[in-house]
Amino acid sequence: MLRTLPTRTLMPAEGDRHERLWMAWPVADYMLDGSAAPRDDVLAAWAAVAHAAAAFEPVTMVVHPAHVPVARRMLSREIELWEAPIDDAWLRDSGPTFVRTADGIAVVDWVFNAWGGLTWAGTAHDSTIAARIAAELGVDRIASPLTAEGGGIHVDGAGTALVTETVMLDPARNPGWTRVDVEDELRRTVGAERVIWLSRGLTRDYGPYGTRGHVDMIATMPEPGRAIFHDQRDPRHPDRSVSTRVRAELQDAGLEVVSLPAPGVLRDDAGWVDYSYVNHVLVGGGVIACGFDDAADAMAVGILRDQYPGREVVTVDARAIFALGGGIHCITQQQPASV
Repeated sequence: MLRTLPTRTLMPAEGDRHERLWMAWPVADYMLDGSAAPRDDVLAAWAAVAHAAAAFEPVTMVVHPAHVPVARRMLSREIELWEAPIDDAWLRDSGPTFVRTADGIAVVDWVFNAWGGLTWAGTAHDSTIAARIAAELGVDRIASPLTAEGGGIHVDGAGTALVTETVMLDPARNPGWTRVDVEDELRRTVGAERVIWLSRGLTRDYGPYGTRGHVDMIATMPEPGRAIFHDQRDPRHPDRSVSTRVRAELQDAGLEVVSLPAPGVLRDDAGWVDYSYVNHVLVGGGVIACGFDDAADAMAVGILRDQYPGREVVTVDARAIFALGGGIHCITQQQPASV
């Protein structure tokens, strides 16, 4: 039986100390059929992120039983495999959101309906993975009626959350919910005393493989009072106007705003890219950042070093991940230390 939950929960900053990093191994047909990116490139990208993170903290990979042999062959022994049925590999979204409580840590279990009911995505297993991880860890589960994903929420660890309207107020996710309803639920679950609403996300995120505007592609908060935003400076890209708007919204919220310029590449075979250096993950004493074999990669590393002093910035080629609809932050989920 679950313990009685305390009245106060708080989602810690991503830069706080971690117990481990969770990931999930690719299993969905659209990831492995080569239609968006070659299968070998997809698996190599997931393995590269896991190995980069494992240099800083323990990594647990959730693997569908049918894919264990391949995962074990491609992953070093230091990466723990946890066998469980899954539908997809975007564990930031389908998996648990960890919070701290008076008793240690707990898991927030959002309603997961595949980013507003995208027809190509399965949910039979992924909608239960957060609860199963909570049971595996022996921690409390905080069930939420809010349809949400981890990539749709960024926090500063001090009670402020960043979200986008097109995700949280999406009628395919939360019909009838108001801003006040969402804010009340985020206060209850992740301890958000202040919610900063951004109007939307990046252009490609509204395409076939999109989330309809996840905030972790466009802005994050490295510390309270400061935000890093995706700065598309090329006027030919439709995200130029998005970046301008988001910058203004962050400034209007009273945040110090740091520009993280977009890569120089504008398009790939599927159209306008959403390549974003904002979509990085913090691990131990490091930052695992997206690389795109682009001249701007080195500049992004420098900016991230400045924003996270004392951390080593490691880049992983993320193009195969982005071809499937997300980035490095989207395929990872940090489990904070209990104290």
